[in-house]
Amino acid sequence: MNEFHIYHKQLTFETQGNKATYFEIRQDCRNFVNETGIQNGILVVQSPHTTCAVFFEEMVHDFDALGDEYLQADLNKGLNKLFPKQLAYDDDYKYPGPLHRQFSKDNGGAMATRPASLLNGDAHCKATLLGSDKTFIIKNGEILTGTYGYIYFVDYDGNRSRKRNCHLCAMGI
Repeated sequence: MNEFHIYHKQLTFETQGNKATYFEIRQDCRNFVNETGIQNGILVVQSPHTTCAVFFEEMVHDFDALGDEYLQADLNKGLNKLFPKQLAYDDDYKYPGPLHRQFSKDNGGAMATRPASLLNGDAHCKATLLGSDKTFIIKNGEILTGTYGYIYFVDYDGNRSRKRNCHLCAMGI
């Protein structure tokens, strides 16, 4: 009889701080599934951060001058049309409102040390649109991503560099 197992792993990344930072994590996910020994089940990839997203896309092998893959550059261009960079409080974005700014200041958040770092309403909207997680099928010990499908973790908050986490959870037999 096969026994059901659940395994967790955390990946940690350092963002660049001056632009959206993408991390291609398909091999990390494959290695994790291999380490678990799960042959059939699911893999959940999730960000706990509200300016980060997880998505599934083709790796295109071509990069622009900023180091982004062409599809990432295209995605950035489209998302920037929908949600342009936030440059001031109480301007194009309602976020963060005065109560949230005060909450951040009172609780030692970004507002207390670097007020401009909260000008990231655009990053929150972009991440919300793409979503914070993806689920993949594991069959015969392999993640079913196909030949060209890659898994990406991205932080759209370019206001500061910092460590970001991505959680992996593999479940199955």
